[in-house]
Amino acid sequence: MTDKTLNRAKLYQLVLFPLNNGATNVYFVLILSYIATFGENVLGLLGFASIMVTVMRLFDAITDPIIGALMDKTNTRFGKFRPFMVIGNLIMSISVIALYVFTPMIPETAMWARYLAFTLLYAIWVIGYTFQTSVTRAAQPVLTDDPKQRPLFTIFNTVGSLAGMGVMQFIGPILAGDRFIGDFNATWFAVMTPIGIGMSVLLTILAIIGIWEKDNEKYFGLGAKQEKIKIKDYLSIIRSNKPIQRLMIAGGGCKLALAIATNANVLCMLYGAMMGNYDSLYLPMMVLGYVFSVPFFLMTIRTSQKKGQKASLVKYVSVALICYVGVTALLLLWKQGDPAFNLSLMSEGKLSINLYTVLFILLFGVGYGAYYATADMPIPMVADCADYETYVSGKFVPGIMGTLFSLVDKLVSSLSATVVSIAVTIIGIKGLPTKATPYTPGMNLVVIVLFCIVPMVAWIATLIAMKGYSLTGEKMKHIQAVNAKRKEAIADGMSLEDAMKTYK
Repeated sequence: MTDKTLNRAKLYQLVLFPLNNGATNVYFVLILSYIATFGENVLGLLGFASIMVTVMRLFDAITDPIIGALMDKTNTRFGKFRPFMVIGNLIMSISVIALYVFTPMIPETAMWARYLAFTLLYAIWVIGYTFQTSVTRAAQPVLTDDPKQRPLFTIFNTVGSLAGMGVMQFIGPILAGDRFIGDFNATWFAVMTPIGIGMSVLLTILAIIGIWEKDNEKYFGLGAKQEKIKIKDYLSIIRSNKPIQRLMIAGGGCKLALAIATNANVLCMLYGAMMGNYDSLYLPMMVLGYVFSVPFFLMTIRTSQKKGQKASLVKYVSVALICYVGVTALLLLWKQGDPAFNLSLMSEGKLSINLYTVLFILLFGVGYGAYYATADMPIPMVADCADYETYVSGKFVPGIMGTLFSLVDKLVSSLSATVVSIAVTIIGIKGLPTKATPYTPGMNLVVIVLFCIVPMVAWIATLIAMKGYSLTGEKMKHIQAVNAKRKEAIADGMSLEDAMKTYK
């Protein structure tokens, strides 16, 4: 691969563009983590919110491919990707204000209007979310094709996620405290909405700066003008592109594990109802998880650069799986009211840590660090799948690749809310748990299943999918070299068809 054809990103581009994922992850927390609680506790739509969030995936199955196809056909004076980032963020901002601020003003005597407004506004938000979040995946091929740079996206993406998701997860529980707003009530949602929107808009602006130079047709695929692709062509691409199929399963598994294990209601049951002290455990454990994730991000990058992204994903998902076997064992040993088998950090204003807590911190910390470092690793791997499609067919279709992952992202995120809702209903809890929810018999088993077993099953599915994933580090070097030769030949005047035949 020559300097003429190698597409490298500048450092500021590698740092800023991943903030687009942070901008959408703000809504991952604000909407996908709390919308079921909002529907039940604020609007009184008992059971409806969780079910509707999952049913809406049928809507996604229609809109996502359409948006992906639209993105692939878009090439404006403002680029291919930037319009989708701006429009998507604008749609989400307006719909969330209408949903969280104005919908509670509908009187209880007009519950039908609450149901209707909730459904329509959520559907509109979904479209905006797809517009922007799919760009994070779709723009990967134009950002860089340097195999040493591509894995760096994961660590900069984490910084962006912490700037979005992390800030929301940190501020939310504090404002929900008794000394501030209270337990996820209408005022809490009204206050969190402008905070979330402001954070998302800022991150979006920075991400647009990061992709500005690369959002240019000279970076699109092989640089040759391609024929318009029809919907039936997309179906053929999806059927024949085996790596993207397996990556969708792996990405879905990683995302499902993260979505359920970090679900606010699950953590309320674990740290509040079981361990008895949500306020003193939630934030310290969250910070500990982030601290443990730092070395794993560095290790995943090193492994990805030396052996490829597949090897890195498999290695550290396996570490998470092993550690969570230990976390499961500790939660099985938990005994209500027994200080020796409960988490304890502080007691009467003094540090109070027992052996159970030490073991939990180590196993949870290492496991969380490993899976948090791999949760978004499939994002830069989408670029590998897009490059593979260009290698096989000559087509540049990042839009459909991005929206496939957007669909998986929303599917597992909404599924997590439904799974939690069903699980707590089984043990007789009315409404989704908050930090004030008392312990109910059987809750410990529900927590074990949601906090440990479901993520472990998701990781096993990821490992199985990756076993047949063909885009190893060596394979990607070959693909990039061939694509580079073709692009160079096309730049010198050769046709796309001849370049595909000449360089195999």
